[in-house]
Amino acid sequence: MLFNPSRDQARRFLLDAWSKRRGGLPATALEIMAADIIELHPEYHALFAAGDEALQKEWTPEGGESNPFLHLSLHLAIEEQLSIDQPPGLRAAFEALLERRGDRHEALHGILDCLGETLWRAQRDRAPPDGAAYLDCLRRTI
Repeated sequence: MLFNPSRDQARRFLLDAWSKRRGGLPATALEIMAADIIELHPEYHALFAAGDEALQKEWTPEGGESNPFLHLSLHLAIEEQLSIDQPPGLRAAFEALLERRGDRHEALHGILDCLGETLWRAQRDRAPPDGAAYLDCLRRTI
């Protein structure tokens, strides 16, 4: 069975991972990975310092806002995908993008845009994410 957390569970996981980092508390490998990703995004640190208040906030594209929890969750998904090279070829595409952009975080954001588009299309079409289209998007980004 796949782990499929609710919106609130995913948000709580990220908040807890950051809280453990800030408090110097023991964390799981996944929590450490999540906290490392949050560390790369100082623009979100004040939100995470707000704790439970952040759980209920809404971000809308119409308001010109991007959802920090979605952004960080996509980062986390990409790290997991890279660790197992899924879809096959993702790691090679990432390495090429990293070489081109010269910065790991910037390269991850190139992948993030493609993953976001792939997930949006899957939702729109009520279909599973298309791994081939995801890789095609990455190849166009390189």
